[in-house]
Amino acid sequence: MRSGNSVVAAGHKLTANAAAEILQDGGNAFDACVAGLYMTFVAEQVFSSPGGGGFLMARRKRSDAVTLFDFFAETPLKTRPAREIDFYPIHADFGPAKQEFHIGIGSSATPGVVPGIFAIHEELCRMPMKRLVEPAVRAARQGFSLSTFQAYLLTVIAPILVATPGVAKIFAPHGKLLKAGESFVNSDLGETIAWLAEDGARLFVDGDVGQAIVTQQRDRGGYLTQEDLADYHVARRKPILLQHAGATVALNPPPAASGVLIAFGLGYLQTLAKEGRGLDAFALKEAMEATNTARAAHDEGLASNFADGLLARTMHKAFRFPSTSRGTTHISVIDRDGNVAAASLSNGEGNGSIVGNFGFMLNNMLGEEDLLPGGLGTWCEGVRLSSMMAPTIILEPDGTVIALGTGGSNRIRTAILQVAVNLLDLGMSLEEAVDAPRLHVEKGGKISFEPGLPEAVQAALLEPEDKAHAWPERNLFFGGVHAARRFTNSGVEGAGDPRRGGVAIVV
Repeated sequence: MRSGNSVVAAGHKLTANAAAEILQDGGNAFDACVAGLYMTFVAEQVFSSPGGGGFLMARRKRSDAVTLFDFFAETPLKTRPAREIDFYPIHADFGPAKQEFHIGIGSSATPGVVPGIFAIHEELCRMPMKRLVEPAVRAARQGFSLSTFQAYLLTVIAPILVATPGVAKIFAPHGKLLKAGESFVNSDLGETIAWLAEDGARLFVDGDVGQAIVTQQRDRGGYLTQEDLADYHVARRKPILLQHAGATVALNPPPAASGVLIAFGLGYLQTLAKEGRGLDAFALKEAMEATNTARAAHDEGLASNFADGLLARTMHKAFRFPSTSRGTTHISVIDRDGNVAAASLSNGEGNGSIVGNFGFMLNNMLGEEDLLPGGLGTWCEGVRLSSMMAPTIILEPDGTVIALGTGGSNRIRTAILQVAVNLLDLGMSLEEAVDAPRLHVEKGGKISFEPGLPEAVQAALLEPEDKAHAWPERNLFFGGVHAARRFTNSGVEGAGDPRRGGVAIVV
């Protein structure tokens, strides 16, 4: 789609509608993004919450300067004896496989979403916060029909959503999890969001919500204290800027690991192209394998592949702490003036308990085994956690600008890599680039791929049968890239990834 002046792409029609409503009312891309972020708390509740963390990649109109707002979760400032901590495993059911997560009050790290939203609002927005929360408050109070995709997600993490009476009251109000088509209502969350717009971020520090968090953590086996909430600060970072196919790609910098890994993959593919290799599935597979190998070698492996030394200087920071991002969603917005917002949020899976009567769960980032290779409970105190989330902005030489991002755990970086190649190297439209079949190579060499690749390619990929998995259809396993593009001369286009219920709206 190329008519219109502004565009939004997101993981739910209500999220996209909230952003579009603000754009139509005269808001800029950052106003629209904030409204969309609030709506994710309501409509994408498995992925997002006021108790989680995230990132915003922002580019102001008529500027090539890009800034990364880091408001991801932080480890607690102090530990407690393990015997005092509420922390236990559950199993999420993904169909072909089950995965163990840990939840409980003691699985929560210090949340950063609320401070992040208010920092974005103060620096980049022009509409009052009370207006920006209106779509989310309305949806939470009135309720909405649960989509097929969102209902499926409830079944995946069902043990979390019935872990305590408070959370079961919201997600299984009649003793069973809500199903597609049934009305989802969370009026308590609606009141919390409305109250937040009135009282500001302090509500989540020393206000009623902050006090409820501290009381719950103290009395029921968590780590977080008033000091944790008060000590949290949003970080503004310079993105990694990589030149690829004539474009500048702005990537999430350390302590996030995603940007470095995507940059390495793109750099590796550039080397293959210079050698005359086509950027096909085999080149992507080789680049992903090389990235995994280099990551295992940390700074020595990755840094040696970049002559300019940029990644050599950042590798140590990027892999000082392992990364995570499971339950993640994304929103991309570009307005008529050229302001660009790409924001990714995560709540892990949620810790299984509602904070007071405020309608949301805190994250369970301390229950992510990927985050703690030394073992659960081995985290360092007072550290900004790393993440695989990758909100990205691409600036093309002719002035065209692209915003994109995705959920998908460790598949985030490979999804962004492939969509970027589809756009910049293969010249696809945004929708074609997002819809194209994807592949992913795990550490150890196991490859997964979607249908749609040429038959000969699929056959070749399946040769080592013990290390290959051909998926029968496109799947959320491979991420959900929600992307927006504004052309320098005329028009915009958007693509919401069907793998994760994505929606795009041109305004």
